[in-house]
Amino acid sequence: MNDSSPPLPGNIRKVVDDPARLEALASLDVMDSGPDQDFERLSRLAAHIFGAEVALVTLVDQDRQWFRACFGVEGLTETSNEAAFCAHTIALPSDDDTLIVLDATKDPRFAENELVTGPYQVRFYAGAAIKVDGQKLGSVCVIDSKPRTLVDPGLEQQLLDLAGLASTLFELKNEARVRARTAAALLKEEWRHALTLEAGKVGSWVWDVSTGEVTCNDMFRRMYDLPETEMIQITDVLAATHEGDRGLVQAGIDASFSDGVDLSTEARAANTGRWLTMRGRVYQRDADGKPLVMMGASIDISESKQTAEHTRLLLRELNHRVKNTLAMIQSVARQTIRQNPDPKDFIEAFSGRLRTISDAHVLLADRDWTGVQLFEVIGSQLGPQFRTRPDRAEISGDDVMLPADHAVGLGLILHELTTNAHRYGAWSSSQGIVRIDWEIQTTPVRGLSLTWREQGGPVVQKPDEFGLGTRLIQRSLAKVLDSEVELKFEPDGVVAKVWMPLPAEQI
Repeated sequence: MNDSSPPLPGNIRKVVDDPARLEALASLDVMDSGPDQDFERLSRLAAHIFGAEVALVTLVDQDRQWFRACFGVEGLTETSNEAAFCAHTIALPSDDDTLIVLDATKDPRFAENELVTGPYQVRFYAGAAIKVDGQKLGSVCVIDSKPRTLVDPGLEQQLLDLAGLASTLFELKNEARVRARTAAALLKEEWRHALTLEAGKVGSWVWDVSTGEVTCNDMFRRMYDLPETEMIQITDVLAATHEGDRGLVQAGIDASFSDGVDLSTEARAANTGRWLTMRGRVYQRDADGKPLVMMGASIDISESKQTAEHTRLLLRELNHRVKNTLAMIQSVARQTIRQNPDPKDFIEAFSGRLRTISDAHVLLADRDWTGVQLFEVIGSQLGPQFRTRPDRAEISGDDVMLPADHAVGLGLILHELTTNAHRYGAWSSSQGIVRIDWEIQTTPVRGLSLTWREQGGPVVQKPDEFGLGTRLIQRSLAKVLDSEVELKFEPDGVVAKVWMPLPAEQI
């Protein structure tokens, strides 16, 4: 509709333009959305209670008033803020949530309003503020073309109740929307993580010791021939272990609980007879030292048992790699679980980092643990086509073979840098780019010198306190001999410099 109303008074405009209020409104993500039956019912109820021609559920944005629901008006979905009675309603003092206008033609605030002087001939208005997160975002209001002499206090209270109901509806619907979106994202992440573990033939598990519940992936269930959908208890896992090996597994668990040693045992599955190696560690204890959460992985080693020599060589390499990997996982998991003590929250927060380590293990397993090309490590984070079709990334350097420990550590660093760049750094804006370049140094020690440099993103300030991702970046190579990571928060963008020694035969 054409705006012919006087501009909003300064005090009203200040409330309408308040950044905190507008942020709360934007967080609902509801403006211009489709009809909602719940709010439509609410507007009909308001009109019926007041015997009014029109009833609205409104939201007041910075430049307009939008109708979440309306009764008694056809073809009108919004008005300008200058014409909005509800702009005055939300500007009332914090202890006053209702605005009553008995005859708009006699009220100097609205006498020249286009809704009063124009075809709608508004005379009576009663509105109660809708409040979400402590902010007044709009109102439930009733409108009539006939003036009134008074409003019964009981009716005013019912209007306040309807506004409170609308506020609750907005909060609940927003919470449901956020939960659905979060659940979808977590489901996608879980699916990707599961595929990675499936490809690596790794059965992962987290044991809530207090309840006995074991949360595991499908690979773990198939290894032990456990039900596909039922809840798994630790007693089910032990029962699915070969009777002759069950005592060995229980002894390993007891030692891990009492002495703090890693669980490391091999046992056969009862139904299939296949050999499984189980590795685990207690990651959380209570104030008395009693274990609360144990986490680990199981791998099918049946084929490795076919010949004694092959088994001996495989187990030697496997024990070495699992020990190194558990040391890295322990460092990552310990810091993650401090921020996410609940087992389910811990799994969700830890899955991305575990997936990165698992990806590196898949690459190493495919190459018999001889090493991984640097291009493959970068490709696992930037995508396999990062050289031919880069997405705002410039890569410079010759490919080089990385030893196993270097590949795992560097992969975790690139994962944290990539995640940070998407959330806060260069890739969080439309113009930002990341440059990755490296060279092989020959003096004084042969090694790889790699630089990650972000440009074109938001202005960077050094944080007062480093977050978990920053600490992981700086410490991920701690297990690699004489390796270093230098992280700088320059105004133009984050710069990370990585140096690691390389054996002569790897250059």
